[in-house]
Amino acid sequence: MDFSVLGPVTVTAGPPTAPVELPLGPAKRRSVLAMLLLRPNATVSVEQLITSLWEDEPPAHARTVIQGHVSRLRAALAEGGAEEHGVELATHSSAYLLRIPESLIDTQRFDQLTAQASPESAPGEAVRLLRQALGLWRGPALTGTVASPPFAAAAHALEERRLSAVEALARAHKALGEHEEAVRALHPAAVANPLREGLIAALMLALYRSGRQSDAIAWFHRTRQLLDDDLGVDPGQRLTAAYQEILRAAPEADGPQAGAQSAAAPGPAGQPVASTPSHPQSVAAASAAAPVPELLPRPPAGFHGRGAELAELTRLTQGGAEPAQGGSGYPQEGGIALLTGPAGVGKTGLAVHWGHAQAAAFPDGRLFADLRGFSGGEATVPAEVLREFLLALGTPAEQIPTSTEAASALYRSLAARRRLLVVLDNAGSSAQVRPLLPGGPHCATLVTSRSRLDGLIATDAARPVRLHALGTEDGAALLGALLGPARVAEDPEAARELVALCDGLPLALRAASAQLMARPRWRLARLATALRDERRRLALLSAEDTGVAAALRNSVARLSADDAQLLRALGTGFAREVNTAEAAALSGADPELIQDSLERLAEMHLLDEEATNRYVMSDLVKLFAQGDGSGRGETPGEGSGGGSGEPSQGA
Repeated sequence: MDFSVLGPVTVTAGPPTAPVELPLGPAKRRSVLAMLLLRPNATVSVEQLITSLWEDEPPAHARTVIQGHVSRLRAALAEGGAEEHGVELATHSSAYLLRIPESLIDTQRFDQLTAQASPESAPGEAVRLLRQALGLWRGPALTGTVASPPFAAAAHALEERRLSAVEALARAHKALGEHEEAVRALHPAAVANPLREGLIAALMLALYRSGRQSDAIAWFHRTRQLLDDDLGVDPGQRLTAAYQEILRAAPEADGPQAGAQSAAAPGPAGQPVASTPSHPQSVAAASAAAPVPELLPRPPAGFHGRGAELAELTRLTQGGAEPAQGGSGYPQEGGIALLTGPAGVGKTGLAVHWGHAQAAAFPDGRLFADLRGFSGGEATVPAEVLREFLLALGTPAEQIPTSTEAASALYRSLAARRRLLVVLDNAGSSAQVRPLLPGGPHCATLVTSRSRLDGLIATDAARPVRLHALGTEDGAALLGALLGPARVAEDPEAARELVALCDGLPLALRAASAQLMARPRWRLARLATALRDERRRLALLSAEDTGVAAALRNSVARLSADDAQLLRALGTGFAREVNTAEAAALSGADPELIQDSLERLAEMHLLDEEATNRYVMSDLVKLFAQGDGSGRGETPGEGSGGGSGEPSQGA
C-alpha cells in the first residue's frame, strides 16, 4: 500500500506495476485520513478533527459524522489489504490512531531522503536523493481536503519543506559546477513564489554563474518591484547581497569570469587605486583590476537595418579615434549621443544593439538604466541609478554617499579612468540625465527619449540622432527576420501593405508579427485585411503587455490638458497635415497659444514638422487621438495591455 498527501490525498494498493487507487469518498473523509497521516502512530482527538473539518460552527452531530467517516475508511483500507501491510485504524477513547509503517507514507519517505542528502559534502549523491524526494510530489500538498486554517497551515509547512529541498538541490548542482541544472531546478519554484527572497537570490546567482547576468539582474528588479508594490518593503539582506555580488562581477572559481580579474586594492576611501594614465593603453591597465559591469539587456531579436544610424552613433561617440589594438576604438571626448523619436520607433533596441556590437570598444564595462520617463508610472530618480552604477563599479554599499550630488561626483571620478558605455534609456528630461553623465573622456553615453531634450543639447553638447520610421523595404525585411523569409516571400505585396498600416514602426511590426506567429496558418494578406479596419487596428497592434496604444498613452500622459485637447481636435479634424491657422480654427483657441502647443506636440514626436508651419500626424497617432487624446479614457486598443510601450526588442 502507498499513502500520499504530497499532492491529492490518495491510497493505492496492489502490485507496483499496476496500483489501484482506493475509493476514499468525499472531501471530509479524505481530510480525516489526511489528518491521521500527518500524525502517524499518534492519537488524534475527535476535537482536533472537528476543528480541522469545520471552519465555522460545527454541526451538533459532528462526532457522529466523524465516526461514520472513520468507519468507512476502515472498510476501504481493509479492502486494500491494510492488515497485510501492518496498517490499522484504531479507536482510543475519544481519539483515533493510525498505526502504519512510516515507509508507506510519502511525507516520511520525503523527509528521510532529504535528511540523507549532503549537498556540500556529497553533491553527486545529494542530487540523486533530492531528485527522488522531489519526485514524490504530484501537485500541491493535501489537495482534496477541506479549506480550513489547520489544513492550510499543514499544506504551507509541507510546501516549505519542498522549497527547502529545491534550494538544497540547487546547492548540490552548484557544488558540481552544474549551474544550468541549478537554474532549471529553481526557476519553476521562483515563478510560483515570487516573494521568497532566498529562493530568488539563489536563482539570481545560478543565472549569473551560468553566464546569464542580465537575466539575473532582471529577476532582482522584478522582485524589488513586487516587494514594494505588495508589501511596501525593500529587498532583504540575502537578495541585496546576491545583487551586489552580480553587479560587482565578483570572480567565481566556477563562474563565467573565473580568473579574469582580481579585486583592486582599496584606497583611503575604499575605492580602487589606479595610476593616472597618459595614453589609452594605460587606461585599460589602470582599470584592469576593477569590476567589469555588463548591465545591457539582451540584444533585440531580429534586428534589421538602421545602418546609417548605427554609423552615426559610432561617429558621434567614438569620433576619429584610432582603433585600439584588437578593438574597434573608443571615444576620445566623452561623446553623448541623443537618440530621439516617436513611441515605438525602436530607440531602445537600436541603443542596445549598438552597445553589444561595440563591446570591444568598452573593455571596462557597459552600464544601462531604464529611467522610465515615459513608462506610465513614476520616473526613476537619479539617486537610485547612481547607487546601482556605483555598486556595479565596485563601491561597497556602506560607502555610497546619501546625497545625489556626492554620489554623482564619486561616480564621475570612478568613470574618469575607465572606458565605459553608459546607456540611459527612456529619459523624461534633461535634468534627470545630467547627474548620470560620466566624467571621463574615454566614456560614451547614449540617451534615448521621446522628447527632444533640447536642454541636454544646449548644456552638455549632446549630439541628436533622430530616428524615423522604417522604409518599406527595411520594414518588410524586419517582418522576414521575425516570421521567416519564406512566409514574407510568398506574399511580398501584403508585407509592404503591413509596413504601411504599421506606419513603419518596429513596435507595431513586431506586434503584427506576434499575431501572425500565433496563427501560423494565416497569410499576411489576412492580417492586412483586418488592419484596414481602423476601429480594430490599434487593438490588433498589441501583444500582451505592450503595443502601440500603450506606448502612445504613456506619451500623451505627459501632455498638459490643453495640449491633449488640441491633439484630440487634430485627430478628428484634419486628414494628415495642418498649419497653425487651421489648428487654431479647429480648436477655437488663440493662434499664438496654438503655435506653442504644436511645438510641444512636435517635441514629443506626436507630430512631425515637415516644413515651416506644416505639421503631419501619422495614421496610428491619429487613430489614437480619435479614441481619446488624453490617454485616460477608452482608446482603440484599451485593455490590450499597458507596459512601457517600447521594450528593448525594438528594431
